[in-house]
Amino acid sequence: MLDLILKGIVTGFILSIMIGPVFFVLLETSIRKGIRAGLAFNFGVFISDVCYILIAYLFFAQVNELASGEGRHTARIIGGILFLTYGVFQFLKKPQHMDVEGINTRKETSWGDYSLLSLKGFLLNFANPLVIFYWFSVLTLGPSENSGNGHIFWYVIVILVTFFSIDILKIIGAKQLRPLVTNRLLKALNQLIGIVFVCFGIILLIQGIFHK
Repeated sequence: MLDLILKGIVTGFILSIMIGPVFFVLLETSIRKGIRAGLAFNFGVFISDVCYILIAYLFFAQVNELASGEGRHTARIIGGILFLTYGVFQFLKKPQHMDVEGINTRKETSWGDYSLLSLKGFLLNFANPLVIFYWFSVLTLGPSENSGNGHIFWYVIVILVTFFSIDILKIIGAKQLRPLVTNRLLKALNQLIGIVFVCFGIILLIQGIFHK
């Protein structure tokens, strides 16, 4: 069991340091709106990961077929279009001004705002078709079916706890950078997020269209 926990911690740590497009949105949200907003966004990402894990586990055979069949390319094309659309919108939208002196840091955020941030995190992570494939790989590399559902359950729980804990440290670290941030830097970060999503979308489209 100890080996299983250690394996889960290592896997969760590796997944947490993989910088994907959602990471930049998490960073921007934490800097601009604070720790609670970052946690709300990350909670949505967390829920989408749980959904993908359940899909990968309950429909293991179907996901395996999807991962090696034509459906994988279709999923990448759809994901690429969604990421491209969001990236262009993010790049072109007018960035919201933030009082870098900290006057607005005490502004209360409603539960509705937090809910929207969670929904945004959920949708952005769920729109990435690669997420279900790497969770499928994680389950494949985990305990065998002969080990029992209990071992698989705790393996996934350890991964998620490790993954989420390190994300919390990212959020706290981003919040500490707030006094050093200028509105020009925020605008640049906003555009960087758009560029990252556009590039990621193009890569997905190329992989989906020009597959062998």
